[in-house]
Amino acid sequence: MAELAALEDPKVRRVNEKHGDDHGVNLTKLRAVAKRLKTQQDLAVGLWATGDTAARLLALLVCRPKAFGREELDTMLREARRPKVQDWLVNYVVKKSPHAEELRLAWFSDPDPVVASAGWALTTDRVAKRPEGLDLAGLLDTVEARMKDAPDRLQWAMNECLARIGIEHPGYRERAIGIGERLRVLEDYPTPPGCTSPFAPVWIREMVRRQEA
Repeated sequence: MAELAALEDPKVRRVNEKHGDDHGVNLTKLRAVAKRLKTQQDLAVGLWATGDTAARLLALLVCRPKAFGREELDTMLREARRPKVQDWLVNYVVKKSPHAEELRLAWFSDPDPVVASAGWALTTDRVAKRPEGLDLAGLLDTVEARMKDAPDRLQWAMNECLARIGIEHPGYRERAIGIGERLRVLEDYPTPPGCTSPFAPVWIREMVRRQEA
């Protein structure tokens, strides 16, 4: 914890706070610490228990994803209110867990929009990698009905799922683009030069163009 405190950078914290996070540690430096420590499950559990965001991010880098039980992961997600912690928990731990599909189903319709956003993130992963058994048309129905008025993090996750369906599944591409054009979600999102807009119609068309190039 002392080492993490020494890595605190006020400028990094100011940038992170604009995105809802509350730590000031450069993530490249944090990854260097994790690389030195290597996998240490007991340390990861202790770091997570501190409640400190930087410590929790480090915990997610040094843990053994398959060592956590389903209930542990559910509790961790509900504690992980910061966007970066939730993102790393879902992508670095839950996706590698044998409980991923069970948790996807449980979280997808959770009344807490932050928890539901994790369910959507796991669903997007399946849309891209293992779509068998998913009701893609039903997902598009839900996006069309709910995304416009969804809270920010849930809206972002639903938009990503919309775009991924359009990118990966040609049979649903026209409908996905049409939903995006009607809802206009993230149409005006500030996008740095050289980056692709998260506005679904632009995102879908650009990624398909790259695939076909």
